[in-house]
Formats: sequence, C-alpha cells, structure tokens
Amino acid sequence: MGSIMSDSIDDLIKEKDELQNNANELKDKRNKLHDKSKKLADERDNLNSSIRTLRNKISEHKKNRDELNERVRHSKDQRNKLNKSYSEIKKKIDELQKEKKLIENISNIHAKIKEAEDKLNKDPKLKKAMEEEKIVKQKAEKQHDTVEKLASRAQEEHENMMNLIKQLDNLVKKVNGIQESIVMTKIEADKIHKEFIECVDKIHDLERTITTGHEKKRKSRKAEEATAAHKEADEIFEKFKRGEKLSTEDLMALQKAGLI
Repeated sequence: MGSIMSDSIDDLIKEKDELQNNANELKDKRNKLHDKSKKLADERDNLNSSIRTLRNKISEHKKNRDELNERVRHSKDQRNKLNKSYSEIKKKIDELQKEKKLIENISNIHAKIKEAEDKLNKDPKLKKAMEEEKIVKQKAEKQHDTVEKLASRAQEEHENMMNLIKQLDNLVKKVNGIQESIVMTKIEADKIHKEFIECVDKIHDLERTITTGHEKKRKSRKAEEATAAHKEADEIFEKFKRGEKLSTEDLMALQKAGLI
C-alpha cells in the first residue's frame, strides 16, 4: 500500500511540475501580448497626434479658403460695378461717335468733315468721356486680375485642404485598424491569463493533495511501526511469562510498549 501511495504522489508531483511549466509559458505569452498591446497603443497615440495636427492644418486652409472666397465675391462685385460703369460710358461714347458718323454722312466736303472732326475732338464732353472710359477700363481690368488671383489662391487652399483630408482619412483608418488589433490582443491576453490562473489553481490543488498524501503516508508508516513494535513486545512478554531470561533490549521494548 505504501508503494502504491508513493507512486500516486510521484505522479501528482510530476503533473504539478508539468502544470508549473505550462503556467510559466502562459505567463510569458500573456506578458508578451500586454507588451504588444502597449506598443500598439503608443502607435495609435502618435497617429492621433498627427491627426490632430492635420485637422488644425485643414481648419487653417478652410479658413484661408473661405476668406479668399469672400474677397473674390467682393472683388467680383467691384468688377461688375466697374464693368457697368464702363458699359455706360462706352454707350455714351458710341452715341457721341454716331453724331460724328452722321456728320460724315451728311457732309460731302472733306474740309467740312475735317472741320467737324476737329470740332468733335475738341468737344470737352467727348474728351472727358473718353478719358473716363480709359480710367474705368483700366480699373475694371485691374479688378478682374485681382479676382483671378484671389480665385486661384482660394482654389489652391481648397486643394491643399482636400489633400490633407485624404491624409486624415488614411490615418483614421490606420488608427481604427490598430485599435481593433489592440482589442483583439487584449482579448487574447485575457484568455491566456484565464488559462494561467486555472493552471495555477490546479497546481495549488495538487500541492494540497500531495501534502495530504505525504501526511497519510507518514501516519501509515507510523502505524505500521507501532504494530510491529507491539508484535515484538507481545513475543517478548510471552518469553517473560515462560520464565525465560530477558535482555536489556527486551526490557526496553516491553517498557516502550507499556507492558511493564
């Protein structure tokens, strides 16, 4: 019986050692997953910082674009007013020039035509109108150039904003992918941790079983020794009753067994 119990305890100890090795492996695996999760979180945080920077740049480009578009609208209004003034002045000039053509058609004499032309060219109203036409036309052309330049800058700001938005979308997608990996890694780590705890619990159970087995084995051995001592004492006591001579060792055995 003692040999069978010894074999059983040895098997339990072997099983406990195997579980301990498994627990150590699970612990290492769990710790590696936690490290991986931390690295992924750091990468996610760095990308989120880049996203915030991009969003600030996008806001700046949007603000610049909107301001430029507002200036474009204002410049267009100014250009339209100047073009309207130019059209009105041009109409006035055309009307005055029709008078000149009318004189050319009526007069068949070159001298009279020349005289009429000189008179018209010297006409202060016509001269003033032509000068005003020239000034307004120059202003309208200048205002048109301003509109074109502002519109070009607004388009450039818009394109920069769209490029940054595209970069932002890519970064957000990447962050979402990393976040998903973090979640899956943490789930795996929790699973491994649970297996590790179960393994440790089994080790503790086996340790209690082994301790109990050792105690039973010790008590069994003690009981066997006591039984053997009583048997030996009974034999010596029979010798004593028969009147045989007992040795010092025999007497000590009887005393130990409580027979004398």
